[in-house]
Amino acid sequence: MSRARAFLDLLRPQQWVKNAFVLVGLIFGHAYRESAMITAALAATGAFCLASGAVYAFNDARDAAQDRDHPDKRSRPVARGAVTPGEAAGFAAFTAAVAVALAAWTGWKVAAIVVAYLVMSAAYTLGLKRIPVLDVVVIAAGFMLRLLAGTAGIGIEPSNWLLACGFLLTLFLGFAKRRAEIGRLAGDAGQHRAVLEDYTVGFLDKAIAVSAAAMVAVYAWYTLAADTAQLHGTGSLILTVPWVLLGTLRYLYRLRFRGGGGDPAEELLRDPLLAAAVVGWGATVLWLIG
Repeated sequence: MSRARAFLDLLRPQQWVKNAFVLVGLIFGHAYRESAMITAALAATGAFCLASGAVYAFNDARDAAQDRDHPDKRSRPVARGAVTPGEAAGFAAFTAAVAVALAAWTGWKVAAIVVAYLVMSAAYTLGLKRIPVLDVVVIAAGFMLRLLAGTAGIGIEPSNWLLACGFLLTLFLGFAKRRAEIGRLAGDAGQHRAVLEDYTVGFLDKAIAVSAAAMVAVYAWYTLAADTAQLHGTGSLILTVPWVLLGTLRYLYRLRFRGGGGDPAEELLRDPLLAAAVVGWGATVLWLIG
């Protein structure tokens, strides 16, 4: 049982909430009343859960020695010795194959997007994660592929507004994560993640501010756009902007004053106000466009 749990932990199911990005297009594309679209979107989400899990397992197999010296990562299955690096790599390959097969069942476009995600993520693990700024851009691009899988992949026209807001949101979260890592690991940051040696707190604070401001501005502009009102049948989406501001500012507060910001999924579980902002935004969107 402990071995089975170790292999499950390799996939980090607690992080799968991030794959909800695949479902965003279903809501904003008004396809949530079509059972075929819902089935396809759920299958695409499942494929990305498995694909991201395969990436985590591959990453753990590669970085086991380094993870053993990290205050949090030392408890991961490979780092603690519950799974060997070879077993983790083999499990990653198997899980990736299952992910592609599930995506192919949904359609060739989703399969192609999942393959692109796996290739890009492998390149990230093998070297791109050591290049400042590009490391965060690659992570953000991974979320763009999730959005595309949930729109173009299942036959929904992707929105440029949706892609822009999603990209800026993930840039903001990515730079915030780097800032949190530097704050948590202090002088040893570069030993745990090589790219942190090339970042400074001042640069990251500016990158976070730019990303956050651009994200909120683009989202507010989206809610006020005439084509948005025409698509959704309401000009009141501006009412969701306060939720976005609350969530953004609360995240910044936790990053700067509560030692948070390292993991969005954990922040949602730990901070009721942040979770309320996300739930409030979602409920307001569904009320206005549903």
